[in-house]
Amino acid sequence: MLRTEERQRLARERREEREKQHAAKETQILEKERKAKLQYEKQLEERQRKLKEMKQKEEQRRAAVEEKRKQKIEEEKERYEAVLHRTLERNQRLETRQKRWSWGGSVTPDSEGKTASKRSPSTANLKQAEAAVSKRLSSSAALLNASDRTRRSQLSPLDNSVISRLLAPTQASLARSKSAATLSAD
Repeated sequence: MLRTEERQRLARERREEREKQHAAKETQILEKERKAKLQYEKQLEERQRKLKEMKQKEEQRRAAVEEKRKQKIEEEKERYEAVLHRTLERNQRLETRQKRWSWGGSVTPDSEGKTASKRSPSTANLKQAEAAVSKRLSSSAALLNASDRTRRSQLSPLDNSVISRLLAPTQASLARSKSAATLSAD
């Protein structure tokens, strides 16, 4: 009986020992699984963080590119406005110069000397002034006619006749321009 009890006790101890080893192995396996799961979660979080950073960098880069594009457009707009402003100023200066000299014309000393030898000074000056005035009037009328043709094509015949009468120089205005040219030539 002793031997049987002894055998049973030894068998029980071996069984308990195996159960302890089995439990230890299971805890090791569970621990490994837990560590692997934690590692996977860390890697997943790291990957998500990197993706987020990449998205932010990409958004910042796009915003910077968009800002540069807007600045370039703004600079081009300012440059265009400056050129336009300078052109308008130049045109206004030219117009004021032309308005200043449009009635008097320019009489050069050479042309005065050539005509003075053939005619008396007063008639030569009058002829030159008259030629300058008629030249100026015809060129300004041509300019007006060219720019107004498109507008006139849209108007009625009655309006066209009224406008052409208003645009034609009167005898009084021609006489004034001749006297102004004579005075400026003298």
